[in-house]
This record gives sequence, structure tokens and C-alpha cells, in this order.
Amino acid sequence: MSMESIKHSQTEDFSSEVKISSDVIATIAALAATEVEGIDSLQGNITNEIIGKLGIKNVSKGVEITFDPSGENVEASIAAVIKYGYSIPDIVKTVQDKVKSAIESMVGMNCTSVNIDIVGVNVNKK
Repeated sequence: MSMESIKHSQTEDFSSEVKISSDVIATIAALAATEVEGIDSLQGNITNEIIGKLGIKNVSKGVEITFDPSGENVEASIAAVIKYGYSIPDIVKTVQDKVKSAIESMVGMNCTSVNIDIVGVNVNKK
């Protein structure tokens, strides 16, 4: 788990720092992505799958967050399963916009890229 610091406020007498875990940013990104119509789910790695089988909720599965060396910029990589019948380019654009907006508004860091890997299509009709 990576932590990045954000200078919160600074005066001559007072200085504070906020540390934000990459897991927090990944959760924000995952929630924003799954709100998009046409996204079925996010696909985690094998570790996330094992954690899920143990009954531990991991909202951020399928999302990887990386920080640039300055700690001021963040990139998100998302592995998603889409619902059959939706336009992949439209879904990807909407997910990128929503995730970027959520990260920048909630965390206050610049999101330089949101990379989407479409790893599956759910063809089940519900």
C-alpha cells in the first residue's frame, strides 16, 4: 500500500499534512467506474479473488493506482467487464471522465491518465 502526502495548510505557526493511501484512491476510482451504465464489474488479480472468496469485501479490486515521483500526479488502471450490447468506446470515455473527475475532486491530486482494460463481456440477460 502506497501513501502519498498532500500539504493541507501552512502558516508560520501551523503546518499539517494529509496522507492518502493508494487503496483509498483505488476505491474512489472503482466506485466511480462501476456507476457507469454498461460496466458489469471490475476484475481483480488472483490475490483479490482469494480475498473475495474469504468473504472480505474489496471494493477496489480491478484498480491499480500509481503515483509519479513528485507525488502530485496519479494514474489509474482499471480492468473491467462490460455488459453485452453497449458501445465499448462510449463506456471507456465515460469511465475515464468519471474516474478522473472523482479522483481530482475528492483527493485534490491531478489524474494524468485513466487506462481501461476490457477483460470480459457479460452476456447473461438478467
